[in-house]
Amino acid sequence: MTSKKLPEWVPASGLQLRLVGVHFDAIRLRGVRGEAVLHHLTTLTDGDPGPVVREIAGARWTYFLLEPGASQDFEWPPGAKCFGPAARDQYVGIPAAHGNTYPLSWRCGPPQEGEFVDAEFRHGLVTAQLAPADSSSWPTPDRSGGPHQVAEAGDEGRDVAFGLRRGCGSP
Repeated sequence: MTSKKLPEWVPASGLQLRLVGVHFDAIRLRGVRGEAVLHHLTTLTDGDPGPVVREIAGARWTYFLLEPGASQDFEWPPGAKCFGPAARDQYVGIPAAHGNTYPLSWRCGPPQEGEFVDAEFRHGLVTAQLAPADSSSWPTPDRSGGPHQVAEAGDEGRDVAFGLRRGCGSP
């Protein structure tokens, strides 16, 4: 039996915040939207979608971990929060491979070293799930290479995109 070699950014126990853009980029979806995308991704990859972290309390966020820098190659639709190279530091909680990691867990098991969610495949699924049938209602993309700006909408916690741009992060 061979054992998985875990990436160095997976903690030995508990959970730790990791700087995004260094070890990985992340795309975050809330609740049932994240579960729906994960379900389709898992089905289409024969049960191996890559590293996915799930928050099992609160807003039930799902984080899809991409190769560092891969997120900025796509325009993510409203409802998908992109964490990647940004003007300011951004962190994502990463659980240990085993043990008590509440409220975070690996949705499909901890990753192997060098394993990531396929960004292009993931982008297609997110766009199919979140993009309105008439995408002309989206804000016009700014191709200047600026960050994807997202604001949290009050008590509801939904992502609301404004000034949708190429790439990730917050100004």
